[in-house]
Amino acid sequence: MAPSGEVFDLDTDGLRLAGERWQGDPRNDPVLLLHGGGQTRHSWQRTAARLASGGITTIALDARGHGDSDWHPDEDYSLDGFVGDLVNFVNTLDRTPVLVGASLGGTTALVAAGEHPGVASAVVLVDIVVNPEPTGVARITNFMTAHQDGFATLEEVANAIATYNPVRKRPRNLDGLRKNVRQRADGRWYWHWDPAFMRVEDEPQRRFDPTRLEAAAGRLTVPVMIVRGAQSDVVSDDAIEDMKRLIPHATTCDVRAAGHMVAGDDNDVFTANLSQFLASLSRDIDGQASAHGRA
Repeated sequence: MAPSGEVFDLDTDGLRLAGERWQGDPRNDPVLLLHGGGQTRHSWQRTAARLASGGITTIALDARGHGDSDWHPDEDYSLDGFVGDLVNFVNTLDRTPVLVGASLGGTTALVAAGEHPGVASAVVLVDIVVNPEPTGVARITNFMTAHQDGFATLEEVANAIATYNPVRKRPRNLDGLRKNVRQRADGRWYWHWDPAFMRVEDEPQRRFDPTRLEAAAGRLTVPVMIVRGAQSDVVSDDAIEDMKRLIPHATTCDVRAAGHMVAGDDNDVFTANLSQFLASLSRDIDGQASAHGRA
C-alpha cells in the first residue's frame, strides 16, 4: 500500500500556506515538490507516494494563491513573493531539501537556489528554462485566462484540459478533477487559484526578468537535473543548450511521451528519472565520505 500524506499548514509572513508530507527515512534529505502556475500540490500525488515508498521524505506545497493556500490580500504573485515563501519554508526544515519544480515552481526553485545559497541540496527543473518558447508560453496563458466564468460540469473541465493537452489520456473518473477546481455557491466550477494570479496590468506580475534568471542559473553549484517533456512547446533544443551553457554541470533528460505537464503526462518515466537522480546524489555523498575517510 502506498504511503499517505499528512496535510499541514504553515504561516509565512502572515500568509497561510498548505502542504502535504509523506514521511520517509529522516536520514535522507527531503524532496520538496513545487507545482506549476494554476496547479496545486495534488499534481505531485503519485510522485510523492512513490518517493516516500523508497524511503525519501517528500513534501508538496500549494503556492500562494493556489489550492488550499491563502490568496494574497494585496494580490502579490510576484516572483519575489513565491521565492520568499519557499525560503521561509525551507528554514523550518531540519535538513536541506532537493527542490523539484515544474514551470512556475521550477522558476521559483531556480531563483531561490541561485540567490540564497544553502536553500537546496540539489535542484530539478521540470520543463522550465531561462528562455522558454513564446508560443508555448502564450498557449499556457490563453488556457489559464479562458473560462473566467467557470464550468457548468466537471465534464466541461475535462474537455478544456483535453483540448489544451491532447498528450494526456482523458480520465474515465472525473472525481480527481475536484482537487484542481472548486465549486462556488452558484454551482459552477472554477480553477482552484486566485484569478489575480493571471491579471495583466501595466506591469504584469508574472513577467520574469530573464537577466535575473540567467544570473541565478550561473550561480548554481549544487547538482542540477533538467527534465524536458519531449513534446513540450515551451522548451526548445536551443533553450536546453543555453541552460547547459549557464549550468555546465547540469544533467538533462527527455520524457518522450510528455508535453509541458511532464509529471502528469508520464508519471512512471518522470519518477523513474527523478529516482535515479536522487540515487546518484546518495552515491556521490557516499563516495565523498569514503574518499575523505581514506585521506
